Amino acid sequence: MRLLSNRRHASLGQSTRSLLLLALVCCSAPAFAQKPVYRCETAGRVGYSDAPCVGAKEIDATPTQGMDKMTGKSRKGEDVQRAERNAAFAEAFQPLTGMNADEYRVYQRRFKLSPADKLECARLDSRLPGLKQAVQTAAANDLAQAEVDLYKARKRFHDLNC
Repeated sequence: MRLLSNRRHASLGQSTRSLLLLALVCCSAPAFAQKPVYRCETAGRVGYSDAPCVGAKEIDATPTQGMDKMTGKSRKGEDVQRAERNAAFAEAFQPLTGMNADEYRVYQRRFKLSPADKLECARLDSRLPGLKQAVQTAAANDLAQAEVDLYKARKRFHDLNC
């Protein structure tokens, strides 16, 4: 009788963990991670886009919080509040998932991708920093090719919705 109750408690613990993990995935599915923003110059005109272009510079477009001039209190937009909620949510479930907030944001973005696309995203994750470094250190005659290689990798990353 005692073995039966221990098995029931062990099974209950596993099902509770599974249920919590399922709730984590379901509740956080509407949360979208921020994509990079690129500054593109074309024919002397400057434009900003979430899609890369040749020679694009990736800029930091992290939402910030402002101050209310009348009250002096912090004023946060929906995007900042959502990012803070998602970070707190990921931190609370880190013991179950083993992922920090950044890793969990990437996991959310890639959740519905096919296994082949997930593998391609992981390959691009490791390849992009080297390509960015190659553009920064390229000689004048190699700069155009380095920028094209970086553009192709960024474009593939964007198209896959990594």
